[in-house]
Amino acid sequence: MAGNSIFTASAIFFVFFANLAFSQSNNLDPECDNRRIYIRRLPPRFNLDLLSNCSQYPIFDDFCPYLANHGLGQFTHNRSSSWYRTDPLMLELLFHRRILEYPCLTPDPASADAVFLPYYAAIDALRYLYGPDVNSSAEHGLALYRFLRRDSPRIWRRHHGHDHFLVMARPAWDFSQPPSYDPPVWGTSFLEIPQFYNVTALTLESRAWPWQEQAIPYPTSFHPPNLALFESWLRRVRRSRRTTLALFSGGGGVSASPNIRRSIRDECENNTATNGTSANGFSTLCEIVDCSNGVCEHDPIRYMRPMLESSFCLQPPGDTPTRRSTFDGILAGCIPVFFEEQSARAQYGWHLPEEEYGEFSVFIPKEDVVFKGMKILDVLMGIPRGEVRRMREKVLEFLPRIMYRKHGSSLGLRAKKDAFDVAVEGALQRIKSRINEVSDQ
Repeated sequence: MAGNSIFTASAIFFVFFANLAFSQSNNLDPECDNRRIYIRRLPPRFNLDLLSNCSQYPIFDDFCPYLANHGLGQFTHNRSSSWYRTDPLMLELLFHRRILEYPCLTPDPASADAVFLPYYAAIDALRYLYGPDVNSSAEHGLALYRFLRRDSPRIWRRHHGHDHFLVMARPAWDFSQPPSYDPPVWGTSFLEIPQFYNVTALTLESRAWPWQEQAIPYPTSFHPPNLALFESWLRRVRRSRRTTLALFSGGGGVSASPNIRRSIRDECENNTATNGTSANGFSTLCEIVDCSNGVCEHDPIRYMRPMLESSFCLQPPGDTPTRRSTFDGILAGCIPVFFEEQSARAQYGWHLPEEEYGEFSVFIPKEDVVFKGMKILDVLMGIPRGEVRRMREKVLEFLPRIMYRKHGSSLGLRAKKDAFDVAVEGALQRIKSRINEVSDQ
């Protein structure tokens, strides 16, 4: 597999420069005012060369199979044209490929409104998390910083890094180990070293306080190449019969200690069916798709069909507050049910506006369920049907914004802003605001 990954890296490398040269010819378009991005040219040791190590972390996983199709992964089946076995770790590769098509690239860093760093931070972090450098995690990012200061230093000095942004395909917690910890704890120190305090980091999950972090959606397995296939999926979602009230797709909840996942499993297992009768029009009150031991991670068929048949998708926190399943559920038109604010409301404000959460989701405090005996299914059955329909329409309104369409997609589909488009717009606005704020000081 290492040989295949090297081939993949070479192909991406070729596409990088071919597309970059083409895109940069359009950088004088007035529609690009305040939107111009310069892609920093990094040595391949910071991105493409890292892919050749795809099978060297057995404690983690062999991620070679997920490099295919520029990070989308392999097709789910031979006749698939929109569905892939996508791994969230490949978001950096996926994002890199997509930004090559961005219409407002510029070859001149002095005229750029933002500078993109095509650094595969999460992939590079594997050697500190699972590999030979596990005791040197405080050094993660220092080699990149030294390069940025040494190579064309004026690019970095112009705004002291405030105009730079990058993607980090793991929760920010995995990059937040204080450098002074001895012995080291879990994670690397990339986001804790002062050298990168000014850089905007797009992560799968952000912490509550650092201004420079912004969570963007986990990639799902749906990456349509054209408008027809996107609209075909949307029609299927709209027509789907929601015969199940609530679905939990995930693992955990089997420990003896009280927690929200255990409460969900207990309630679900005691209310899996209605004994042939109809409860509020549902033939099943609660269903569990057991995704223990990662069996669902690269197999969307396991959970997408049940999500299509469910009215509500329960999204409890796990090891960290956020879940990829949140976006799988939205993709299926399944109304998300959250149990803590950090699971989504305090995370994805660019893609799912915070002030609109009550219009497309349900919030039930986990403490009320775990310690006060609140029944989730009672809350959901108490929501009027008309309100449920309105909430689902709002979910479908957000659907394009949380998916990552395929690179090279048709012009018609490009007219719909997807997760990548919204993330780039948000980064540009954040950078502009930050530079103005610093200038006023």
